[in-house]
Amino acid sequence: MHRHLRRICLLLAVASSVGTSSALAADADHGADLASRWCASCHVVANGQTRASADVPSFASVARRPDFSSERLAFFLLDPHPKMPNFPLSRSEAGDIAAYIASLR
Repeated sequence: MHRHLRRICLLLAVASSVGTSSALAADADHGADLASRWCASCHVVANGQTRASADVPSFASVARRPDFSSERLAFFLLDPHPKMPNFPLSRSEAGDIAAYIASLR
């Protein structure tokens, strides 16, 4: 029950902070910096990166998915999930990383 309540609160927080107006305010450059520090050990986060895990998608492939949504991605990054390390991202940081990934489309 507590986990479901937490998910609902996260969804409401993301929905209120990562809408169309905040998508414009998201900082893709900051997201690129965060991605290079936190995500590049597993994901290819930028052109020219030569090392990453073979079984995880590159950020460019995530961006090109037909169902890609910056808002859904930011929510996904805020919610702990078993396949990725649990980085303590703020809503702003999650939005910045999502904006960076969206810029790769």
